[in-house]
Amino acid sequence: MNTALILIIGIPLIEIYLFIKIGSQIGAFNTVLLILTTAVVGVAYARYEGFNTLKSGIGQLLKNEMPIYEIISGATLAFAAILLILPGFATDFIGSLLVIPLTRKIILGRFIKKQENKKKGEDKNFIEGDYEDISDDNDKKV
Repeated sequence: MNTALILIIGIPLIEIYLFIKIGSQIGAFNTVLLILTTAVVGVAYARYEGFNTLKSGIGQLLKNEMPIYEIISGATLAFAAILLILPGFATDFIGSLLVIPLTRKIILGRFIKKQENKKKGEDKNFIEGDYEDISDDNDKKV
């Protein structure tokens, strides 16, 4: 089954389940208030971290270095802000993990390592070698 289809169906089901379970424990009003609070605080903190990443990227550019980590980190922060804006506890949890610098670095480190391993695996599909053309010029008479 397609991964996107599983996510489109699965995420709302998980969120609805968590709304029901947490709402039955703390009440409907407190659940809605908690969701709004996590969205506002999360987006404000994502904005703060985004500016820190931007400052770090500018510092890398001034050193004449490519700010690769900062670019990836900025994209991750934008994704985290989207997750925090979406109502739900699971998306808020994942978005919070991506906003916090330590956990973001761990997650990005694992992702980058996984991509490097894939590249190394692709390099094994190539066979290097030399060739020599052995056809005679006499065979090409017209």
